[in-house]
Amino acid sequence: MLGWELPPHNSGGLGVACYHLSKALVKAGVDIDFVVPYSAKHDISHMRIISAMKIDPLMKWGGAYMSATVAEKNHEPRTKRAMSMRDVQKNYCKFIRRHLKKETPNAVHAHDWLTFEAGVIAKREFGLPFIAHVHATEFDRSGGRGNELVHEIEREALLCADEIVAVSQLTKDVLVREYGIPADKVHVSYNGFDVAEYLDGYAYESDEYKYIEELKRRGYMVVGTVGRFTVQKGLGHMMRAAARAIAINPKMLFVLAGDGEQRDELLSLAAKLGISKNVVFTGFVRGKEHRDVYSLVDVFVMSSVSEPFGLTALEAAHHGDALILTKQSGVGEVIRNALKYDFWDEDRLADDLVGLSKSPALLASLREAAGREYTKISWKDVAKKCVEVYNRASKHKGK
Repeated sequence: MLGWELPPHNSGGLGVACYHLSKALVKAGVDIDFVVPYSAKHDISHMRIISAMKIDPLMKWGGAYMSATVAEKNHEPRTKRAMSMRDVQKNYCKFIRRHLKKETPNAVHAHDWLTFEAGVIAKREFGLPFIAHVHATEFDRSGGRGNELVHEIEREALLCADEIVAVSQLTKDVLVREYGIPADKVHVSYNGFDVAEYLDGYAYESDEYKYIEELKRRGYMVVGTVGRFTVQKGLGHMMRAAARAIAINPKMLFVLAGDGEQRDELLSLAAKLGISKNVVFTGFVRGKEHRDVYSLVDVFVMSSVSEPFGLTALEAAHHGDALILTKQSGVGEVIRNALKYDFWDEDRLADDLVGLSKSPALLASLREAAGREYTKISWKDVAKKCVEVYNRASKHKGK
């Protein structure tokens, strides 16, 4: 497996998905070597983790995401001090070339565009079956073609791959429509959720949020979201919907957990809309703090413009939240018991929020229904589907 991150050195859902999928695959009888671009300790024993470079986990992102096109102008990697993400990727590819000369796996399974170039090397230079796993596309991240370099890396790799796994029908449709990939080459395999992984003695301590808990006792409904503050997540639309909902029912509090390039913009927008006292920014959270946010809120909103899947919705359901999802999210294909709206429809989101704040019965019903539904989604089923894809891909070995 070729991946960019694993817990606890992950910045989002990609590392979480890779961890749970690999664990389920090992239980299904698959032996995995997982190559990451950095060097760090992982509390993971079910597979061998190989470090491609001796760099800090944070350095895998280089200077910045948008530095990719600038770095591409240089043919050779620069010094570590000036290293960009493209430099990290090039060194990662060099490591894969060296590694595959010494060890020969049955197949190479690459996760997202970050490692797709290395997957292409394994296919073209070593004749290994190449499975591309698409957790997101540049089309999703940017709301269009976005970074042309990234788009072309994705397109070339997807055309080269023997088999492709997409995390939702929504993602498969994007691959067929925007990248020209044959539909019969793409297999939909939704992300999973295993309750047993979360039975680790966690307990929500309300003392951490005394002020908010007091507001809840006074009748406030707490609405939350967890994730990166990027254009893809549609948080500007959510903020404007929040202002409209608060104008009707002031007893709402919005908790935004995460960080990203839109942080300052969102802070300014809350002030401009006059709702700063109703909005709390927690900053980036992980571990217990991450779970505490889910336990704190009553309603979880996924406002994404384009969300290939959305593991955070399943995590929220596990912690007892009612769900509001955009129709542009893959998780909405497997979770039926949620309110759904188009990401741009701020009036609809505002109406749904007001409706839930004024109807405790509806809120309780949605929380209970989502709590029953998410438990039927298992990583074991995802692993079974992946093994089937491996067997299909094995027919291409040496071609």
